[in-house]
Amino acid sequence: MSGAAWGGSAPLSRALLRLPGEHPLPWRLRRLRVCGSTEAELEPWLAVAAPPLALIADQQRFGHGQQGRSWQSPWGGVWLSAALPWPEQAAAAFSLATALGLALQLEALGLQTHIKWPNDLMVEGRKLAGLLPRLRWRGGRVRLAQVGVGLNGWNRVPAGAISLGEALGRRRHPQARPDRLAARVLRGLEWAVAAADQPELVRRQAEQRLWIPDWVEHQGRRCRVQGLAADGGLRLDCGGELVTLQRHF
Repeated sequence: MSGAAWGGSAPLSRALLRLPGEHPLPWRLRRLRVCGSTEAELEPWLAVAAPPLALIADQQRFGHGQQGRSWQSPWGGVWLSAALPWPEQAAAAFSLATALGLALQLEALGLQTHIKWPNDLMVEGRKLAGLLPRLRWRGGRVRLAQVGVGLNGWNRVPAGAISLGEALGRRRHPQARPDRLAARVLRGLEWAVAAADQPELVRRQAEQRLWIPDWVEHQGRRCRVQGLAADGGLRLDCGGELVTLQRHF
């Protein structure tokens, strides 16, 4: 794993450079003190390097979210974009695998996590993390998988969100330290890659953690959540009609 600096980047901490795990990947890592968007910074790197790559920023000014939303990401959280190898056939849904991999890392700290479809992780009914997962294609074939992760650690959070420190009982809890938390995110992504050939295991385990509201509105109708499809879609019962929602990032 390489921690070589580039541009305005800085050396990575030992917690990242000594990444433990059952399924380690040969990561190439870069860290920026501040950037506009880790997603945008990753693009030129991908033009000259192959995955697995991960770019981490201490602060992000224009983070990318669902439906093109942007936000500022303050110091104290994990703001990361990664490119991963991903199989073309018989693969688990990348969105479910990444959410589940990260959930497992947080549960190792004693938390109970829920996956709010399509791309949020919840603790105590509040948002702890957001993910922006997608597959990159070339010539009709999967080239790689890419994911952006925003995870609250020590940082202050808006209403409706929660930081890991707060969830663990102390804002500056050592397990919520950004460098330790970034290492956990990378382990979660390693787990996702390792589980890519087990789509039913991923679907079942993600479904067990699915956050289920009383109802979901779809095309003007109130529908009940029935679970998750193997491709990552959300299955709904809309008055006896079964519908599967898909969300494309």
